[in-house]
Amino acid sequence: MAKGTKRASPGAEAEKNPLTEVELSDEDAKKLQASQRDIARVELVLERAAQKALVPAFERRREVIKTIPKFWPVALMHHDLFAYHAQHSADQLALSYLEDVWVVRDPAEPRCYTIEFTFKENPHFTDKVLKKEFKYVPPPAAANEKPDVDGITESMLEFSWDRDVAPSGTKINWKDADKALTKLYPRESDDDVSEPGSFFNFFEHESDPFEIGLAIASEVFPEAIDFFLGIAAGGEELDSDDEDDDEDDDEDEEIDLEKPRTKKQKV
Repeated sequence: MAKGTKRASPGAEAEKNPLTEVELSDEDAKKLQASQRDIARVELVLERAAQKALVPAFERRREVIKTIPKFWPVALMHHDLFAYHAQHSADQLALSYLEDVWVVRDPAEPRCYTIEFTFKENPHFTDKVLKKEFKYVPPPAAANEKPDVDGITESMLEFSWDRDVAPSGTKINWKDADKALTKLYPRESDDDVSEPGSFFNFFEHESDPFEIGLAIASEVFPEAIDFFLGIAAGGEELDSDDEDDDEDDDEDEEIDLEKPRTKKQKV
């Protein structure tokens, strides 16, 4: 029996998906955009209030963990990205003298901050505190803007990390040449994650291409106790479907278990 061509049901050609031809007027588009900006404004107000309210709680936590030996080195090394960039034993030895980590948020723009590492006397450098600032640099248009009752301007609603943030570098005063970790293990490239060099390049270089500062300020610092206890690891976990897919691909692809995953920026 010869195979025939399947005939379409009557009127099939006239049938259209009702979801493919939704038209949006210019007026409706403007209303949606305004609504989106309104939500962004409220979220920013809440974020500023939350960061301010958290400071006393962080200060109380600070007093508690002062009595726990090596709290911060342990917490930091439980973060996958941080541990990858502090993989040299010399880095870990220097970090063993770390006494305190503190993050100071910009009161006007809490998405920007200064990270402070406080060390006790150690054989590596004379600095008591190493700082790295991610400074808010308002765009030119902000000069003529008038803040609303909550101190929010239009440019703040269009915040761009790449455009509006200027990281700083801090010179580390190494005691001896054989202890100068950034010279012994320099950062070869801002693009090559396979050769991260010493963690302390994070302080001496202005750029932070691997987003170590973001990991410290937005992940480790607020959840420091969980990281210290090993409850949090700073990595993106795979769900069961992803794990199944990875198992299927094991024979076809070699996986670098030491290379950290690229993470989406959270502010």
